[in-house]
Amino acid sequence: VTAEQVGKWAARHIVNRINAFKPTADRPFVLGLPTGGTPLTAYKALVEMHKAGLVSFKHVVTFNMDEYVGLPKEHPESYHSFMHRNFFDHVDIPAENINLLNGNAPDIDAECRLYEEKIRAYGKINLFMGGVGNDGHIAFNEPASSLASRTRIKTLTHETRVANSRFFDGDV
Repeated sequence: VTAEQVGKWAARHIVNRINAFKPTADRPFVLGLPTGGTPLTAYKALVEMHKAGLVSFKHVVTFNMDEYVGLPKEHPESYHSFMHRNFFDHVDIPAENINLLNGNAPDIDAECRLYEEKIRAYGKINLFMGGVGNDGHIAFNEPASSLASRTRIKTLTHETRVANSRFFDGDV
């Protein structure tokens, strides 16, 4: 099985779940999204399926897993830029339905609390497409992170910084 096949399978699963849910403005489908290399083939397939008329994201609300603290959202390696470049700019999702953490908020703790409150306001995330790092981290929740933890600042392990340095000209 290739990465492309897995990405296409994941995209079909997401599209099937959205379409079966029959989202409306009053009852949107809430989708959790990752960044990194893992989801790229799925995002490409989702864009293709949208362009083929197989799915609309008009009544989909998204929440992303993570963002770098201190990296401007305009930086090409910010997860804000990543998501727009690889997915949001190519589908019909309204800007107000896109939820990305602000890694430059004046009060990061308050930003994290507000993000959690917004998720709770929707009731739940209907489907979360995960991405897993080389060491098993999910959403920068490094190994040994509490399963009960919420959105927060997390210091990255050396292994994660090394793995992600490829996006920053080798800078660890």
